Amino acid sequence: MDGLSTEFDSLLPPLSLNRRGFLTTSLAGGFALAAGPVMAQTAIRTDTAGLVAGEVKIPVRDGGIPAYRAAPAGKKNVPVILVVQEIFGVHEYIKDVCRRWAKAGYMAVAPELYARQGDPSKYTEIAKLQAELVSKVPDEQVLADLDATARWAGAHGGSRTRLGITGFCWGGRIVWLYAAHNPAVKAGVAWYGRLVGQPTPLQPRNPVDVAAQLKAPVLGLYGGEDAGIPVPTINAMKEALSKGGPAARESTFVLFRNAPHAFHADYRPSYREAEAKEGWSLAQDWFARHL
Repeated sequence: MDGLSTEFDSLLPPLSLNRRGFLTTSLAGGFALAAGPVMAQTAIRTDTAGLVAGEVKIPVRDGGIPAYRAAPAGKKNVPVILVVQEIFGVHEYIKDVCRRWAKAGYMAVAPELYARQGDPSKYTEIAKLQAELVSKVPDEQVLADLDATARWAGAHGGSRTRLGITGFCWGGRIVWLYAAHNPAVKAGVAWYGRLVGQPTPLQPRNPVDVAAQLKAPVLGLYGGEDAGIPVPTINAMKEALSKGGPAARESTFVLFRNAPHAFHADYRPSYREAEAKEGWSLAQDWFARHL
């Protein structure tokens, strides 16, 4: 940190370090194994021309976690977008998403939020990844790590006052939670994140439970053929949002009726080019309006 006292910093919890061993200390290369075969003909590859991009280390309350950062080269005080990983962690797809946002003029930072629990890139089966790693990641830890990432970005060329968040699948759920958690965030874009579910000790609340408490408006981009997120759960979320304050009531959904889950994941068979491009355009407009 550069020692400046700002309203943004005052909104974030203080950072205290109590160091311990982390199971993941660097980001994986390539794509996650559990995600299945890569669809090379559709996978988008964004170059780093005009960008500063690569792995960084984020100081967190008990040590440090790896993250991928991309930002326009030579520019300061650019708006910040926190990019929250899929269930598969910060692999090549998430890194590329960061570069896409950087090309659009943002600093995009994707922290590896499973760093204490293990390396998601090593798993070959989604069921085992969920049971052995993802289910052991506390929401409290995730939100605190995102606070630390926002703090780091503000001290390394990013704006301290223009903060957004976006995430996919597992990360889409986190977007809603973070918009209810951090009063410094200005806007969120959630891609097909689960909205309802059975609470657990480590994941005690779901987006529908915090909808009325949103501190920033969220754009939800969802697929009408997503078997894991049926339309009635979206309707339940809309009802919960209608009972909240201005940020909750400004939040909105776009439902791509013929799209499945993970329709933006251009490296997977679930990719739907038209819907993905439209969703990206809507996300750009949303952040341009609010950041």
